[in-house]
Amino acid sequence: MSVKHEQSARAFREAKNFIPGGVNSPVRSFGAVGGVPPFIARAAGSKIIDIDGNEYIDYVGSWGPMILGHAYPAVTEALQQAVLNGTSYGAPTLLETELAKLINELMPSMELVRMVNSGTEATMSALRLARAFTGRNKILKFVGCYHGHHDSLLVKAGSGAATLGIPNSPGVPDSIAGNTLTVAYNDITELRSVFAEMGQDIAAVIIEPVAGNMGLVLPKQGYLGAVRQLTEQYGALLIFDEVMCGFRVALGGAQSVYGVKPDLTCLGKVIGGGLPVAAYGGRRDIMEHIAPAGAVYQAGTLSGNPLAMTAGIVTLKLISQIPETPRQPDFFHKLTAKTKQLCQGLQAQAAKFELKLQFHQAGSMFGLFFSDKAVDDYDSAKQSDAGAFNTYFHAMLEQGVYLAPSQFEASFMSAAHTDEDIAATIAASAIAFARVADYYKAK
Repeated sequence: MSVKHEQSARAFREAKNFIPGGVNSPVRSFGAVGGVPPFIARAAGSKIIDIDGNEYIDYVGSWGPMILGHAYPAVTEALQQAVLNGTSYGAPTLLETELAKLINELMPSMELVRMVNSGTEATMSALRLARAFTGRNKILKFVGCYHGHHDSLLVKAGSGAATLGIPNSPGVPDSIAGNTLTVAYNDITELRSVFAEMGQDIAAVIIEPVAGNMGLVLPKQGYLGAVRQLTEQYGALLIFDEVMCGFRVALGGAQSVYGVKPDLTCLGKVIGGGLPVAAYGGRRDIMEHIAPAGAVYQAGTLSGNPLAMTAGIVTLKLISQIPETPRQPDFFHKLTAKTKQLCQGLQAQAAKFELKLQFHQAGSMFGLFFSDKAVDDYDSAKQSDAGAFNTYFHAMLEQGVYLAPSQFEASFMSAAHTDEDIAATIAASAIAFARVADYYKAK
């Protein structure tokens, strides 16, 4: 396949004259992998098409929300009808309650739910609430976990911060960073040590139960349960950031898979059905401290707007309505099986070239590391071969397969991906892995 990016290259140059770095979110710049990012013109199903007319099988899916695929007819039709009634009222609607009720049914730990517009807003608001509820100031996060770009959490963060080598962002005051404690993901010994020293000062622990922002990294067996036990022992709140893994790992989120009930949960991505929506929620006695029920202030003019609520309602209903039977596996069983099919095919191709890779999968999330060692935290993720990943990424892109443009990001399967898409992706990987093998020979 011949891929040309002349129009995208021109568009990127022009964008840099008006937008910092030419993009409105850093990882889109291809800063980690190099080259010109395709400027996308449209999308449908499992495909995206750029302004040069190149078509790609898309495994980014707008970083997770497009679980049904792009421009899913039921979602777009509902949005077309909704927009005729107005785009925003700044007043209560029945749609907000309907989506909150759906979320509560699928994640019962979220007894009360507050809608916001982004994952950053959700985590920021949840931490403010945790500090107010506990009367403590310190929060604890895990190295390589990214929870949005607000000051408290841009300390040893993953995702775009890791991609661009900015784990501690300029502009974050020392006084704020000093209240953020960090420990290694999956290291329960270190976590216990920190709690033993400062547990009485910790308001909350915030964690991605399945980490998707240092590449896809899974929790070790029993780890999340141990984190839950420590927070209960010391009176700290446990916040699950399921903005990425919620409704991706399973219908009930990672908390349903690992059997750990957090005090608060942050959601995003899928609950917006492709529109900017996020939410935080949890125990009723905690959430009732949020204004106007309580004194902890948080507000947003566009929070719960009718278009976003419409897309979220349709999406959640579609992914949860099919009951499982022996003859008809449910939506998530089928989506997980598709993802496994792809990962096994990629592994088989890599094995032909005797490449040492670590493949990870959680539901419809997947990722790989070019490393001969297990990857279970940020340090081990950083030790994987970024040059090999970049070689692989560009070889796949040239063949019309669009993967996350960074070693430190997860990729996503959608219901729209077909067996033909998966077969084409596996075939493309044979060429890509051959180039990686050549890369290693040239090192």
